[in-house]
Amino acid sequence: MAGWMMLPARAVLYSLLLLVSGSPFAQAPEKIPVVNEGGIRDRWMLAPGVTLPVPAYPKAYAANGAEVCLAIGYVLNADGTTSDFSLLKSWSADEPKLQRDEYWSTFAEDASAALARWKFAPRPDVTEPKPVYTVATFLFGATNATELRRKCAIPSLTTRLVELRYDAKAGRKMAFAGVFDRLDLDPGMVTRVDQQRRNDAIAERQAIQRPPKPSKP
Repeated sequence: MAGWMMLPARAVLYSLLLLVSGSPFAQAPEKIPVVNEGGIRDRWMLAPGVTLPVPAYPKAYAANGAEVCLAIGYVLNADGTTSDFSLLKSWSADEPKLQRDEYWSTFAEDASAALARWKFAPRPDVTEPKPVYTVATFLFGATNATELRRKCAIPSLTTRLVELRYDAKAGRKMAFAGVFDRLDLDPGMVTRVDQQRRNDAIAERQAIQRPPKPSKP
């Protein structure tokens, strides 16, 4: 599954940034930097006494027990809490042909419920902690954790987010949540991906309009 999924409020609470200002001189909010998985460790550590809860296999699909992985994007807020959970990438060894959205929502909600309990603290040398956007990978039913993790690996989180932004279905959900517009993404990369998608669309239209080759007698 290669789409962006904002998780329902019934599973976990996530915050939306609402900008309300009557002043024409109000400053735009500072953009949130994006870092790959593991990239927060230079400025953040686990809060004292906190462990990282991991989700159990969802009961609704436990009988199957297929290997599943998910990459959940989230905002690590300045106070060390997590929010704005989104399913960025997923894989299953036995994805159902029917009710796929319900299947992935169940796994994503359970993973995000665990992620919502993660708590971080800035490292001692960080005097002014700031929010950051990153991703966490969750494994279910892993028989080979290393191989399963590779199925949901996102080598470049920035690239993945830009690609999803231009996915029609995913883009609508991202725009609604306001997440994408809050992130500090390379404008050049956004332009390149946009141009590439335009070129692909043009090539597709030309292929459709091209008259078929005459059949050989």
